[in-house]
Amino acid sequence: MSTDAIRPQDRQFGGHPIGLWVLFTTEMWERFCYYGMRAFLVLYLISSLNDSNPGFGWQEASAYHLYGWFTGLVYLTPLLCGWIADRFIGTHRSVLFGGITIAVGEFCLFLTEFFRAGATETVTLRSNPVPCILFFAGLLILVIGNGFFKPCISVMVGELYGANDPRRDAAFTYFYMGINVGAFLAPFVAGTIAEKIGWHWGFLTACIGMIFGLCTYSFFRPKYLGRIGMLDDKQQDSAEEKPEAPLTRVEIDRVSVILILTLFCIAFWSVFEQAGSSLNTFAKNLTDRTVSASVAKLAPGAFLVNEAKDSPQTGEETQSVAEQAAPSAPSKQDVYTFPATWYQSVNALGIVLLAPLFGLMWSSLARRKKEPSTPQKFGWGLLLLGVAFLFMVSAAIQAQKTGGNAGPYWLLITYVFCTLGELCLSPVGLSMVTRLAPKKYASLMMGVWFLSSSVAGYLSGKLAAVLGSTDGTGGQIYFFFGERGGLADYFLLMAIVPIIAGLIVMPLVPTLKRMMHLGE
Repeated sequence: MSTDAIRPQDRQFGGHPIGLWVLFTTEMWERFCYYGMRAFLVLYLISSLNDSNPGFGWQEASAYHLYGWFTGLVYLTPLLCGWIADRFIGTHRSVLFGGITIAVGEFCLFLTEFFRAGATETVTLRSNPVPCILFFAGLLILVIGNGFFKPCISVMVGELYGANDPRRDAAFTYFYMGINVGAFLAPFVAGTIAEKIGWHWGFLTACIGMIFGLCTYSFFRPKYLGRIGMLDDKQQDSAEEKPEAPLTRVEIDRVSVILILTLFCIAFWSVFEQAGSSLNTFAKNLTDRTVSASVAKLAPGAFLVNEAKDSPQTGEETQSVAEQAAPSAPSKQDVYTFPATWYQSVNALGIVLLAPLFGLMWSSLARRKKEPSTPQKFGWGLLLLGVAFLFMVSAAIQAQKTGGNAGPYWLLITYVFCTLGELCLSPVGLSMVTRLAPKKYASLMMGVWFLSSSVAGYLSGKLAAVLGSTDGTGGQIYFFFGERGGLADYFLLMAIVPIIAGLIVMPLVPTLKRMMHLGE
């Protein structure tokens, strides 16, 4: 493509192309859509048909399995769809098609409730085929839409900058903030609507978020992105007529680095994605989320009154233990409960607040020639994630002793350390892929990068179902604390996995750094 014909870079704001902020906003709304739905997906599936806000009535293990398959496929399809974008339709059309498809998928989930409403037993393909099929169809459509959208919008950010533009890493830090602004708002808005009004209205809210993103992209793209993301006719003709040149030695080394670090990311994301599975139900069933009436008045209508938590113990046992552990608990009329989905905003808020500080820190270290390399940042990210789940060990022990009333601060601390680890790994990884990947395979390699999230997404659900279920339908792992620790051994395992991975990465840093061929 001719740089004379494509000059969105000439339009600047805040030292970056305005096109960056268009993509920032588009991604923000898409992530609002995804994380809004993810915040309550498992909770919807396990909600009893007898609840005031009924769901499918599934057991935890079944919900975790579906969650794992869904998140796994969400990050698997970018591999194929990224290749299609590179070869045939370009990243612009891929983003547009993906966004429309995502909105359709969310709308299918919204419609599911109108067919499920009359169910009198657990919703399955055998007992209630219509709502079940519609629900699965909605999830499948979401998977396909995400496959086209997710890798290509990240590649478009990279296309706004030259290969050696020093603003590239900062651009991806801002872009990552956009992702997390959406992820922060989603549980508060879509999650609260889903828990307080109805699960299907939460799905509709997520759908509307994606529509906002599409409107933003379609309105501002012609002026501020030009032909970024479009395939030139010459490129298409060249791809059809000439055989592709083999990769150079440098390109092979760089692709190898992407593949190696992608493998280590599996350890990171399989633990990190517990946010949607085991941490989600821990917040719902085993965490004290009550506040006094005076606090509830600060946000009228946002709190639930005397919400009954689903505990692995009977209601009488839980009440008895809780009364013994907290004899001065607030009276019933003063007890309000904040939605469990709110916890999932902590990580996103942390990203928004801390990302600029990390950017300044990396820049300051770079000026003094002390900035850690990308592989070294990966190692620190893995170690920080492991530390995060060490706090959940204490949380699980406390939950077991108090009959399901662990302090609300444990999840807060855990999410803060998860955030620190994520900032060392995720935005750095996006920037690395757009910098190291051969241009003709940019979207494909971004799909490869998301492949780690695919495998990890499946594992996050599988691990929770087989080893970390709290309702007795799945299983639990005991190797150190035993049954007296509740989920302590499971969370200890979640800490050990990334710590070991981080300790393996660190000795490999010099070799990986040389293979990047960046002259650092």
